[in-house]
Amino acid sequence: MALQVGLVGLPNVGKSTLFNAVSQAGADAANFPFCTIDPNVGVVGVPDRRLDRLGELARSAKVIPTAIEFVDIAGLVSGAAQGEGLGNQFLAHIREVDAICHVVRCFEDDDVVHVSGDVDPARDVEVVTTELVLKDLDTVEKRLERANRAAKGGERTAVRERDQVLALRDHLAEGEVARTFPGDLDPGLARELALLTVKPVLYAANVAEHELPDGNEHVATVRELAAREGAEVVVISAQVEAELAELDGDERTEYLDDLGLERSGLERLIERAYQLLGLLTFFTAGPKETRAWTVPAGSTAPRAAREIHTDFERGFIKAEVISFDDYDRLGSEAAARDAGRLRIEGKEYIVADGDVIHFRFNV
Repeated sequence: MALQVGLVGLPNVGKSTLFNAVSQAGADAANFPFCTIDPNVGVVGVPDRRLDRLGELARSAKVIPTAIEFVDIAGLVSGAAQGEGLGNQFLAHIREVDAICHVVRCFEDDDVVHVSGDVDPARDVEVVTTELVLKDLDTVEKRLERANRAAKGGERTAVRERDQVLALRDHLAEGEVARTFPGDLDPGLARELALLTVKPVLYAANVAEHELPDGNEHVATVRELAAREGAEVVVISAQVEAELAELDGDERTEYLDDLGLERSGLERLIERAYQLLGLLTFFTAGPKETRAWTVPAGSTAPRAAREIHTDFERGFIKAEVISFDDYDRLGSEAAARDAGRLRIEGKEYIVADGDVIHFRFNV
């Protein structure tokens, strides 16, 4: 499964610079070919040091990371919910992504004109959030009309659904996002509504190079806003990411060291996105290839096998499992087997992050 993250924000906040850096980073450096699905969607391999180590130990001809898709969503303007600017396109694209990365301008630069005249993260975040809330409010109000009609007969299920939709409408009408709604929405109703503000959000506070790694007073404002809705903030410099994307090996490491960073902003964004969505990585390893795969946390072994091929799930017999730590410490699958660290697991096994798995199946 490829995680899809939508980059949103006002014009001139650094959103497209970040996307272009992602695009460059997707070149063959990670042995995962960057591709463009359409002009605003890029696929890049997810950095994972464990994968490289496994490839080395298994003497693999190829090392293939799991993928993440970044969608550069058209810059939003006030009135998007009513179709202003590229509003309809913007909102349609957001509906398709798994998570939202809200890029917020936190740098001062007289050469980069701000669409509203000055740098004010609180105002900028409010513009984007308000447009999403307004669109959700429109969706919910239309659904409420149907719910009211259905509840007139007094049938208990219909009345309960009407009450849920009404409470959600009132919550949105106060300018609050759907993910902070205190009630438990019926899962079927939630799927039907497909609300934009229910999606998990990461804030990317875009700062100048000299303000890395901790940020500035604008970043502090973004952190306050994010805390109110249980969101996280990653401090990045889109310009630095663009420069990092052009460097390899020692040059890249040296540049990160000079900035006081262990990892790039892109790597930190990906890690937080995985955490937000409750995803984990398992591996397959052998002479032909070592590969990373992504599944939801809590997945059973057959569900994980499906990521490789539906036949693997359908004909699942067993899974031979070695933890990454054991594989790394012992040096090979054979050594892990000899040491009793290779486990045979059945259909009920819950896959753990870092598992190295060989599936047995028959169809």
